[in-house]
Amino acid sequence: MEFFRIHKTIPFMRHALVLNLISLVTFLAAVFFIATKGFHLSIEFTGGTVMEVAYPQAVELDKVRGTISQKGYNDFQVQNFGTSRDVMIRLPNIEGKTSTQQSNEVIEALKATDPGVELRRVEYVGPQIGKELAHDGLLALLFVVVGIMIYLAFRFEWKFAVAGVVANLHDVVIILGFFAFFQWEFSLPVLAAVLAVLGYSVNESVVIMDRIRENFRKQRKASVRDVIDSAITATISRTIITHGSTQMMVIAMLIFGGPSLHYFALALTIGIWFGIYSSVFVAAAIAMWLGVKREDLVKPAKKDTGEVVG
Repeated sequence: MEFFRIHKTIPFMRHALVLNLISLVTFLAAVFFIATKGFHLSIEFTGGTVMEVAYPQAVELDKVRGTISQKGYNDFQVQNFGTSRDVMIRLPNIEGKTSTQQSNEVIEALKATDPGVELRRVEYVGPQIGKELAHDGLLALLFVVVGIMIYLAFRFEWKFAVAGVVANLHDVVIILGFFAFFQWEFSLPVLAAVLAVLGYSVNESVVIMDRIRENFRKQRKASVRDVIDSAITATISRTIITHGSTQMMVIAMLIFGGPSLHYFALALTIGIWFGIYSSVFVAAAIAMWLGVKREDLVKPAKKDTGEVVG
């Protein structure tokens, strides 16, 4: 399926050096902001109080958020679970207040606006659990990266494996850099989005690498640079269809998903756009500079020795 076909090869690799220098600067800036500013971690990582409340009828979450914010809370989360009448509230730790005091304060404020609200459960989440979540999240990220490298090495060649992993890490670090620079809340859904971007980005890289391997078989007299340029050009229509349709769904979540999905969708949006960029100008260019050649991807035909088995 194609919206259009480009008949003239676009010389992407002609500008690979300049664009990769821009990528390097962006990458280093992201690392700098991560190291100096850190992340604005949600209470899943820092610990806090979790409340479950039930309303007699469906409730608007914005009204619940407004009531809680009037009590002086800033970094809190409100979301439905189960039904539209059930609400989960996560409150951050506040010095000088116990979990019981916080929950009593909030439920009293909620009952002032709706006497029918009922407190179902209160639970304190300690910072130790947050450390375990952060540790498990980093392990998950490491396993995904190692798995991607092994997959690419078996399917293609080690030069493509290195190029693909560098491109994927490029996307992840830049997403994290955005969250560190703007101090957006980093929560478990955001971590899930980062892991999703890894898989999404490697899929784009695999499509381009597969087309490069195919072009090496077809274009036997073409240079490596020309083969890569033609492969990327041939996948542009597919890239627009795939990423365009995905981005439409993510934008819908970003606009209509509410605060619970806002940063999740934002991380996916950044990852989708930089995933396209890195697959073309980072992965392909690094593979070219590592010296990928036809012999790496196309096995030579076996010669007929002419021996007769009798």
